[in-house]
Amino acid sequence: MAGDVRTSYLWRKVLTRDSLMDILARFMHLDVEEKTVVTEKGIKRHRKESMIFPRYHQLDAVRALTDHAQAHGSGHNYLIQHSAGSGKSNSIAWLAHRLSSLHDANNEKIFHSVVVITDRLVLDQQLQDTIFQFEHKLGVVQKIDENTQQLAKSLADGVPIIISTIQKFPFITQAIHTLEANGKGVAISTAGKRFAVIVDEAHSSQSGETAMELRKILNKDGIEAAIASQLLDMDDDTLSEEAKKELLREQLKRAKQPNLSFFAFTATPKFKTLAVFNEPGAEGKAPFHHYSMRQAIEEGFIHDVLANYTCYKRYYKLIQKVEVDPEVPRRKAARALARFVEFHDYEIAQKVEVIVEHFRTHTRHKIGGRAKAMVVTGSREHAVRYKLGFDKYIKDKGYTDVKSLVAFSGEITLKEFADKKFTEVNMNSGIKESELPEKFNTEEYQVLLVAEKYQTGFDQPLLHSMYVDKRLSGIQAVQTLSRLNRTTRGKTDTFVLDFVNEPADIYTAFKPYYEATDKGDDTDPQQLNTLAYTLGGWKIYTEAEISAWCEIWFRNRLNPTGGEHKKLNSILDLAIDRFKLLDEENQNLFKGQLVSFRNLYSFVSQIIPYQDSDHEKLYTYARFLLTKLPSLIDSRTIQIDDEVELKYYRLQKISEGAIDLRVGEAEAVYGPTEVGTGQADEEVQLSTLVGKLNDRFGTEFTPADQLFFDQVRETAVANKQLQLAVMANSIENFEPVFNQQLENLFVERIDGNEEIFIRLMNDEAFRGVAAGHLMRAVFHQVKARLNASRGDD
Repeated sequence: MAGDVRTSYLWRKVLTRDSLMDILARFMHLDVEEKTVVTEKGIKRHRKESMIFPRYHQLDAVRALTDHAQAHGSGHNYLIQHSAGSGKSNSIAWLAHRLSSLHDANNEKIFHSVVVITDRLVLDQQLQDTIFQFEHKLGVVQKIDENTQQLAKSLADGVPIIISTIQKFPFITQAIHTLEANGKGVAISTAGKRFAVIVDEAHSSQSGETAMELRKILNKDGIEAAIASQLLDMDDDTLSEEAKKELLREQLKRAKQPNLSFFAFTATPKFKTLAVFNEPGAEGKAPFHHYSMRQAIEEGFIHDVLANYTCYKRYYKLIQKVEVDPEVPRRKAARALARFVEFHDYEIAQKVEVIVEHFRTHTRHKIGGRAKAMVVTGSREHAVRYKLGFDKYIKDKGYTDVKSLVAFSGEITLKEFADKKFTEVNMNSGIKESELPEKFNTEEYQVLLVAEKYQTGFDQPLLHSMYVDKRLSGIQAVQTLSRLNRTTRGKTDTFVLDFVNEPADIYTAFKPYYEATDKGDDTDPQQLNTLAYTLGGWKIYTEAEISAWCEIWFRNRLNPTGGEHKKLNSILDLAIDRFKLLDEENQNLFKGQLVSFRNLYSFVSQIIPYQDSDHEKLYTYARFLLTKLPSLIDSRTIQIDDEVELKYYRLQKISEGAIDLRVGEAEAVYGPTEVGTGQADEEVQLSTLVGKLNDRFGTEFTPADQLFFDQVRETAVANKQLQLAVMANSIENFEPVFNQQLENLFVERIDGNEEIFIRLMNDEAFRGVAAGHLMRAVFHQVKARLNASRGDD
């Protein structure tokens, strides 16, 4: 506390008589953990009892949230940014219990029901056990583990605390109809009712139309009243009254609801999360409450996964095997060449050797000989090849102390095994997908090879080492590497070996979430108008077609007839036919812009009162058109396997040690921007590209490189279009405009340094860093010149 010793909070906020009585009555509880362990001697059951006393940040968060709700009522969206290791499950249980019994000064309940949205089975039981210790009666908590009818009944009966997944809410209306048909009619009345919604993970539970259905169900009466008052002011003559009502219903469900308060927990908030859950906290901005990654590490509740971080880099040379030197699209060929190396048996074998030998030498003995590792691969095929390479290497070496499992979805066929389909189950000797976490927890398996699975939400405290062979950035990097941070007895450190990412990339990904995350400037809603205008210019659809489609859809959305389905599809088919007339490049561009409009409208309509019927119609139409647009198959996929071969290859350690997040300033997270424009893929000779790629993997910055960037910057500063963009935009809105011009700027300087040009075109990480520095330099230099010119005037 300001002006006092650092520990003063303890006797001022925790150990006072009233505070201790509150803790005894509402927080302290007995936690019972029971485990069944299968050993060679049979089944052993372990029971561990612990008396739980709240940590200060938990106590402070629950009290701050309930105090604010008690003083200000419903209609607020709170973000609680609590790091892994914060004890989130207990925090949610305490908060749910407190909110369910919260009364205002007139002894009126603040919230009539508390709805907890979670996908975690462990939280269901923990909530029930914790709250039962306080209430000593059944019926306070209802877990929705059957069907949507159970959820509808719980809401109708006013159950104090309801635990459900978000996916059940869109089907409540249909569930009510089913119950009525079976003579068990229920009525969910929200008139005068207020609800607290606790969100276990803000990212997964509050995005898309499913989350909007929750708002519509919990404020049905309020939304219907708003429709009645706004219908007369709606001047859209293309829709019937019933269709207008449904359109308004769709718009209003996205807005902030006065009878709902959201309490969203996450460790890694995105820009959208900060914008939607924007109730300011003690520092005058969102998040409302935070417990940082830094504090969790310093207090020993999680490990610092960046404390031991080693990066390797690959160096290789390709040679051309054929005399014919075909002309190929540069970008596609570059990707094909990179893929050729990535999936080459020799590369896989080299990396498997590094991983296995490191694990056996440095990791296996950790945590009392129980340490485990995860290998993060770049694709499902990559995971399959790693598993084959792993098993071969271990068999050839005769090792018996390392055994692996693989995790990936679906089936994979390799060209060298054309008659065989690889699946997770058959590569894991018949272990079912649902059994894998439990099997990996046994002493039989030590290494888990993954492709887009188990990189979030997987809680395995024995994970000590991670071997990364995949490009990681942003929240994905944080969530993936954080699989290592769980603590357990005997675990004193962690280790990461990264074959792909640079330390600077990982620092950039983690830094915004090390302390409380800052939100950049709000997204400009004018972008919607710009995107809508741009999309209309393609002439893929007409306004009349959109209105005709929306009239059918909104008029009878819940129970469309077979004839209406046919009409809806026939209208969409008109756009599909026109879309097919575009060439491949323009199909990609149109589809990207349509996705951008859909995402931007979904976001903007949640944070500002935005009631534009034309945009709502386009948004709804676009959602369904996107599902029907044909998948874009690259008609010029480059096959170079028979034309090049790997001459030499080596892995080299380039750095090791800690990535220190305590230094430097974190950048704010920013919201969606306009879609960029595509550029034609120029034709180059395969030999030229192979040569430049070989050079790239041994090149470092030189004075000539710096001259190249200086010249690009000066050209950009003199560009009239970019000058106008600086005048009219903030730096985050200037970025997409700059990126649209960037490749042209590079192309103009290609003769000055072709080597650096090739590297920029083919190395995404290199290009990203360079583009970011150039964008900021150009923006500030133009801004400075404009300000100086105004001063002269």
